[in-house]
Amino acid sequence: MSYTLPMMRSRIKEKGKHAHSTHYRRLVWENIVWPLIVQVNRPYFTLEEYQFKRNEFCKINNIPVSKLSGGLVSLIIKDILKKDYEHRTWIYSIHYRLIPYMRKKARLEYGLAVREASGKR
Repeated sequence: MSYTLPMMRSRIKEKGKHAHSTHYRRLVWENIVWPLIVQVNRPYFTLEEYQFKRNEFCKINNIPVSKLSGGLVSLIIKDILKKDYEHRTWIYSIHYRLIPYMRKKARLEYGLAVREASGKR
């Protein structure tokens, strides 16, 4: 019995590739993107604004920036964010169904953002 216990522990601690992606996507959404949207009080932000907020978050929480690099792209793939190039800068805008949450300055968790953006309630 003592032999199976270490194996079970290692299985519990290990996360799959998709679990890591979801973790970082959730981390970027709940701690960087959504607070930034509420802070700037508009449904879009620039790449420079995102990078500043991300760097600030990484510094405070001692997380390498490289760990969060895929989080923003992942939110675009999930259709929570849209990426456009306007006036010589990258603009990221939230899905239109998330705008009412922004106006209320509500805390919008990742799971609800995904459901709203996909149209599934």
